[in-house]
Amino acid sequence: MTSADNPSETTNWLAPGRAHQSKAAILAVIANLIWPLQAWIVAYAIGGLLTGGDVAALPLVLGFVGLGAVRAVLGMRSEAIAEVAAIRIIRDARAHIVKREAGRAGDSTFGGAGSISALAGEKLDLLAPFITRYAPARARVMVVPLVILAIAFSQSWAVGVIFLISGPLIPVFMALVGMAAKDASRSQMAEVGTLNDLLIERLSALVDIRLLGAGDAVLSGFEAQARGLRERTMAVLRVAFLSSTVLELFAAIGVAMVAVYVGFSLLGALEFGAWGGPISPQAGIFLLLLAPEFYQPLRDLASAWHDKASADAVLEDLDAWDATQTPELMGQGGSAARLDGPASVSLRGCVLHGGINVGDIDINAGETVAVMGASGTGKTSTLRLIAGLLEPASGDVTVAGQPLTSQIADAWRTRIGWMPQAPHFLNASLRHNITLGHGDDPMPALQQAAIADVVAALPQGLNTRLGETGGGLSGGEARRITLARAIYGKPDLILADEPTADLDAKTAAAVTDGLLAQAANGTMLIVATHDATLAAKMDRTIWIGAAT
Repeated sequence: MTSADNPSETTNWLAPGRAHQSKAAILAVIANLIWPLQAWIVAYAIGGLLTGGDVAALPLVLGFVGLGAVRAVLGMRSEAIAEVAAIRIIRDARAHIVKREAGRAGDSTFGGAGSISALAGEKLDLLAPFITRYAPARARVMVVPLVILAIAFSQSWAVGVIFLISGPLIPVFMALVGMAAKDASRSQMAEVGTLNDLLIERLSALVDIRLLGAGDAVLSGFEAQARGLRERTMAVLRVAFLSSTVLELFAAIGVAMVAVYVGFSLLGALEFGAWGGPISPQAGIFLLLLAPEFYQPLRDLASAWHDKASADAVLEDLDAWDATQTPELMGQGGSAARLDGPASVSLRGCVLHGGINVGDIDINAGETVAVMGASGTGKTSTLRLIAGLLEPASGDVTVAGQPLTSQIADAWRTRIGWMPQAPHFLNASLRHNITLGHGDDPMPALQQAAIADVVAALPQGLNTRLGETGGGLSGGEARRITLARAIYGKPDLILADEPTADLDAKTAAAVTDGLLAQAANGTMLIVATHDATLAAKMDRTIWIGAAT
């Protein structure tokens, strides 16, 4: 962000709540402008009593209470509208992040899953204080002090000069503090994302960490990262407390100067500063009551200054995330009519991002093929190309006799069963994980995957919730669950990524038999594998990985 006062000037993230922000600001200003009227009523009453005048108490009390009620209602309404603005802005930004991340065909260069989840979660919530506190305070600062300054000059040029000199010191100091606060907040936001990425990486590797006995080293590294975040958070808080303390001091000095001037003027020790004569008790009391309200919007703005610094840092992160360029997922990611034609696949001159040459590949319907090559040569990416989950940097992909484009990608994927290398499950029942909401019985697929007995032994059978990583299942059992999910919909093509990797011989044989049984029914089978035994059971093997 480059704007000094309003981060929305360089982005449209705040646009969904702009109308509500304007309404909230207008109501907040009107509510604050009621106080001079109340102050005049109080000054008139006390001044009249001090000078022995005839004061009608009841109308003044009713007027003061009535204006106070109006002020309270306007203030509450302003806060409620500002809350609505914050909710809309955060909701729309979060929905935009989720939608775009769901449509990415590759990892974002912004950061890992932890950084993005932190941005969509805790970081976005930091926009709420800026919207509900800083923005209305800024609107009040632009109007209320100027109105009170004009009123003060109309009563006493000396008090007006006091306001005119002391008032600007607060925003000047805020600007100086703001530079340090912005840097501290930016550093804190970056550390939050880094720590989330680190936590996710360590949790995903928890089994390996325990097997290697690296728990103490991992804990010490994580402790160091957490200590760094704590130090950055304390730096932000130190700036916030320091700025609030100094600005409160400026405001207190300004009010004290007004009180000293008015007191000595009423005692007759000072005979200057008023227009055409000594200051009256009513005018003196009126000015004393106005003085705190002159500084209050500036104090509110100062106390919310770190909210602006945090919002600046968050909006900078949002802009950085939004600027990342990654391939978009083909299709809309929804349901679609099936694509007619034999489930054939043809790749012509396909080169992956990064320079890996897949070359020319032709696979006929019903054929079984092993895709082999060294690690990092693009075997998984080839499967993703065929599934329309990735677009080549150059070359063409043809499926079912048609070029694979966004228009047919969803329809093509309805004919595919996908078996990923790393099992991953929805936070739902095992039944839903296999059927994905369809009503057919999943037991035939479980039996073909040789996992029906294991499922039957689970505490709640098909209604068991495994969690996203398949807690309660071994690696081989989780792999066979993904095989059952892949074959459940009777697909025309199964894409299996390293289906037997890291499995014992018995489990690998069970997975292989399940895949071959589906292929015997006419399903095209393409497996990316290092397993020579599995590859030998395919119709043929395709080697990929030559660099361009």
